[in-house]
Amino acid sequence: MKNHLLMAGAIVAALAIPFAANAQSGATTGAAGSMKGFVQDIEGLAVKNSEFRRVLYTAKNLQLVVMALKPKEEIGAEVHKVDQFFRVEEGTGEAVLDGVRTAIKAGFAVVVPAGTKHNIINTGNAPLKLYTLYAPPNHRDGVVHHTPADAKADNEHFDGKTTE
Repeated sequence: MKNHLLMAGAIVAALAIPFAANAQSGATTGAAGSMKGFVQDIEGLAVKNSEFRRVLYTAKNLQLVVMALKPKEEIGAEVHKVDQFFRVEEGTGEAVLDGVRTAIKAGFAVVVPAGTKHNIINTGNAPLKLYTLYAPPNHRDGVVHHTPADAKADNEHFDGKTTE
């Protein structure tokens, strides 16, 4: 688990390179002109987000998604073929990994290795705001699901198309 947290920390740190960001696409512009990547206030974006799922940026090997779970709402038990990292920005909840339940709150990180049955549940009375990283990508670039029901009905998956 320690190695997974170190890897996730390195990924998050890489997203924090100081360049000015294009708010619509997530593409960045530095002093030398346009460059690839995503550099924005992820905490602010996660806290402002009210959608169940919104894909912000998709690279070849990594995808950034913000999520919001209403009180008592959950992602739903699932298993991915990809690794996943969650960071809670607001609210309280529970992470369930292969049946092991752990209370989570703002500031908590959850690393889900590929093949792990997992769920994130909002156990509080306020929205649970978080962001997640998939490595490699799991969803279509730019997808927005307003509710868990919308996500389930869509049944979409990453199609190989990236943000840039």
